[in-house]
Amino acid sequence: MGSQGRSDRAGWDGQPTFVFVHGAHANAAAWSGVLRELAFLGHRALAVDLPGHGIDASFPMAYQSPQDLAAFSGQPSPLAHVTLEDNVAHVEAAVRRVAQYGPVVLAGTSGGGATISGVGNLVPDLVARIVYISAWCCVELPSVAAYLETLGHHGVAAAMVNWRTADSQTLAALKEGLLADGTDEQFRACLNTLEPADSAQVLTADCRVRASTWGQIPRSYVRFASDRAIPIDLQDQMIAEADALTPDNLFDTHTVDTSHMGVHLHPAEIASILDRLQLPNSN
Repeated sequence: MGSQGRSDRAGWDGQPTFVFVHGAHANAAAWSGVLRELAFLGHRALAVDLPGHGIDASFPMAYQSPQDLAAFSGQPSPLAHVTLEDNVAHVEAAVRRVAQYGPVVLAGTSGGGATISGVGNLVPDLVARIVYISAWCCVELPSVAAYLETLGHHGVAAAMVNWRTADSQTLAALKEGLLADGTDEQFRACLNTLEPADSAQVLTADCRVRASTWGQIPRSYVRFASDRAIPIDLQDQMIAEADALTPDNLFDTHTVDTSHMGVHLHPAEIASILDRLQLPNSN
């Protein structure tokens, strides 16, 4: 479905381009290992920096060393104005640019699931397959925040986070929640790729998938069996909700035994799954 009616476009070669979307407080660097492994397999792929991330990220002086924690905690997020619609429009523009060369596989992890759902809702004809890699896929509940409440996380706001903390208890809790299967060195390396600022609006926005548009796209879910931020039971719940919404178009599921930031630890395994995905006939 995603490639029908577009085979006459200039430059079309029928080969997929993978477009990756990061989660909250992250950036395109999260996908560097997966991009490398896909390149080794002969694929085109790109990772998108969402608005206010990557080179445009905000690192206030209070976040530097020595830190001024009072000033850091007292300031509003410089990304407070960014909406889910902004993220969706940004990724949609990237999808449109690469769709002229062949089918697009759109993938996201963690909070990036909200953005790829929005793109799928708007332009299903441009997406040959949509892939959630331990990502939020909101179906029966309206937002990421609503699903987080089912885990007991109330009033969650992704505003300003001090990832550079030296508090041992905080670091231990972060490792347990984000990269429990990594070494301490790997955990700190991953932590230092994260950005302090993000927008709470993205978490609370209605990002429910629509059966009439998103529901037409072939879809896959890569489950992270040891994820403690989006526990496996909740991943399975969202898969089941989506399958009930569109029983004639079910999730194709895969499993990697890793934690929430597992894209850093298992890029070859994830790339191998992506390499084997079935796409609509592009001829």
